[in-house]
Amino acid sequence: MRSGLNRRDLLKAIGVPAVAASLPLRFAETEPTFSRMPVEGKDTPKICLGFSGPVGESGMRRMKQIGVDYVLTGGPKIPWSEGDLRARIEQFKLGGLTLCNMMISGFDDVIWGRPVSRATRFVQAPMYFQNFLGMMAPQPLPTGGRGWAVPMDPALRVMHAGDVTEVGRAVAAAFSAGDQLPDGSYLAVCGGLYSWNDFVATLNALGHDLQVRQVPPEVYDGFYPGAHEMREMFLYFTEHTYFGPEHETRIAAANALVPGGFTGFADWARVNMKPS
Repeated sequence: MRSGLNRRDLLKAIGVPAVAASLPLRFAETEPTFSRMPVEGKDTPKICLGFSGPVGESGMRRMKQIGVDYVLTGGPKIPWSEGDLRARIEQFKLGGLTLCNMMISGFDDVIWGRPVSRATRFVQAPMYFQNFLGMMAPQPLPTGGRGWAVPMDPALRVMHAGDVTEVGRAVAAAFSAGDQLPDGSYLAVCGGLYSWNDFVATLNALGHDLQVRQVPPEVYDGFYPGAHEMREMFLYFTEHTYFGPEHETRIAAANALVPGGFTGFADWARVNMKPS
């Protein structure tokens, strides 16, 4: 059964991780606002939502039922080949979905499933601050105390992070910009570029008592199921940063469209990670 929500209403409701695609829109106003979105039609921007868990017919069917056309998910197991990526794309295509993946740079025509040749703009979401409230919350450390054991140099500023609830502001700005935003543009939403030491120092300044410890890769791999995949991701950050080699241009493009930019970690943590 199909949901009663149309794409316009759903996009207004979520206002969070989304990719702005197929945007041949023209707005007289420059102020980003969902209220100016047009009546849904053949040129209505498509929605992209995160897809997690096993890739199966039921999961893809649920996405289609709420009007989703594009999905964002991780790539196949590392090390991957271009053939692996194309196979993943075809799997979603058979389910009526176009697969997008922001974690692998250098293969835009492969990752996005189609050449960037028509009116298409991409919004890149950062590493979410909200992860520190869930999957990346401080844990007891083997050496005592609480914090994080990581398989990378904690002093490296390579993690572009931000408030997930602000991603929708960049999406709205892309809609409002219309032809002023060149086809194939990337908008990278970023509250700041951080190291693990930065996160710890900020939280401890608020009254926490946290630590970060670097551990060998083989030790980290034994911490939890799937740890080796997280370790490979962190090591990717150390070589390319979270957003990849073109991060400065893409962050600047997003900041230019969103007055005031995006919330930094210190301001976000002051509200959302108060010491208990």
